[in-house]
Amino acid sequence: MKVEIWSDIACPWCYIGKRRFEAALAGFEHRDDVEVSWRSYQLDPSLPEVFDGTEVQYLSERKGIDPAQLAGMLKQVTEQAAGVGLAYDFESLVVANSFPGHRLIHLAKAEAGPAAADAVKEALLSAHFEQGRNIGSTDVLAEIGAGVGLDPERVRAVLATDDYTDAVNQDIAEARSLGVNGVPFFVIDRKYGISGAQPPELFTQALETAWAESRPLQMLSTPGTGTDAGTDGSTDGPACGPDGC
Repeated sequence: MKVEIWSDIACPWCYIGKRRFEAALAGFEHRDDVEVSWRSYQLDPSLPEVFDGTEVQYLSERKGIDPAQLAGMLKQVTEQAAGVGLAYDFESLVVANSFPGHRLIHLAKAEAGPAAADAVKEALLSAHFEQGRNIGSTDVLAEIGAGVGLDPERVRAVLATDDYTDAVNQDIAEARSLGVNGVPFFVIDRKYGISGAQPPELFTQALETAWAESRPLQMLSTPGTGTDAGTDGSTDGPACGPDGC
């Protein structure tokens, strides 16, 4: 079973949603058969490499949100993050364009597999929201790559080119074609969509439903012999049908 997650590194609810989904997945009986694929999304593609100002200034100036209202919003998000074990620090947050980070996630997946991509995603989110690091910095991205086993010089070389730019843009275009207009957005087996950082219980329900529908019904019967036995050596038990019992 495949779960695709459209998410932006600069989205506070995406980190919270990641934790809530992980809580559901940890308790899912068939978790080892679930493939998680991180897909790129950008809330603000026009953001410069680094915004010269705080998160409050950015949201106020570029999004037109009242600073007093922002204080309440960020406090609420910080409390929700703490509820899943995350320590958000908006005062130290460096507002930076997330595109290079998305390219690093694609590089990690291509060269080290889905687990490395997940580890890079986790490290980027923590660096941005908890550690006050610049996720647009090549030095920071090379260090994060090295932390999951990538050659830091290889990371620098890739980021100096346009490699994986098309992959990020393709993710964003695909999100648009699916009607995604907010993140996080979870797609299970291209059949079920879940919008937002929902409670773990909803993710659990979705995983169980999708798993049941993706597996054909397995018939069990009593082993039998003789003329009534089927080609697999089994027989049906007593039953009633349209023509009687």
